[in-house]
Amino acid sequence: MKMKVWVLLLVLSSVICVSADGLYEMNSVSGCSDTDGEDVLILDDEVVWYTDFNKQKGVDSLPAFADHPSFEGKYEEAVANQLICRQNLKMARTAMKDFPKRHEAPSSVAIYTTLNVEIGVQNTLICHVTGFYPAPVNVTWNKNTKKVVEGTSITVPLSNKDGTFTQTSKLDFVPKGGDVYACIVEHVALTQPLTKVYAVDNAEPILGPAIFCGVGLTVGVLGVAAGIYLFIRGRK
Repeated sequence: MKMKVWVLLLVLSSVICVSADGLYEMNSVSGCSDTDGEDVLILDDEVVWYTDFNKQKGVDSLPAFADHPSFEGKYEEAVANQLICRQNLKMARTAMKDFPKRHEAPSSVAIYTTLNVEIGVQNTLICHVTGFYPAPVNVTWNKNTKKVVEGTSITVPLSNKDGTFTQTSKLDFVPKGGDVYACIVEHVALTQPLTKVYAVDNAEPILGPAIFCGVGLTVGVLGVAAGIYLFIRGRK
């Protein structure tokens, strides 16, 4: 019987909670690899808290307007989970020596904006990468072939149902006609980076509404003039 052991071990737990508004699902995901670790709380597919082991702290990722529960002691729990995860990883390697490493390149890379593009109005570019294993991917941004760092961010890897991962990188930018942006994705399963390009069109401000109003005003004036003419003619 053939068996596969992943380099990344995941410990998953799911709890169905009841509130006054109905059911919601809370998932806790803890995982480790040779060089990285992850501990995430997910509420209905939205990350509400995750660990930053490099900065040695937990990160509350809820928006400012939301109710923020207490995550006291959660980071210490995440550290303990990493110790257990790495012990399990070591035992798995001992039990199955020389097992092949699983490498899957991203199955999809998409680049798009969060808002309709208007020249000179701030917007956000999204680079959505999915279907890769193991995590993470490395995402960099270029503007007109020059690397951009300011205004960039990237989410923690999220597990898909098939065991692969998804990550999303963002770039805040102000559209200017002629600018070309590139999202460059690197992964251990790729022989060369994947690049997706977004070009800002040299579009002038849309004049449609102004023209429409102008035509409407002209038609209205002509209608009034015709009405006055028919009224005077009828009195003669």
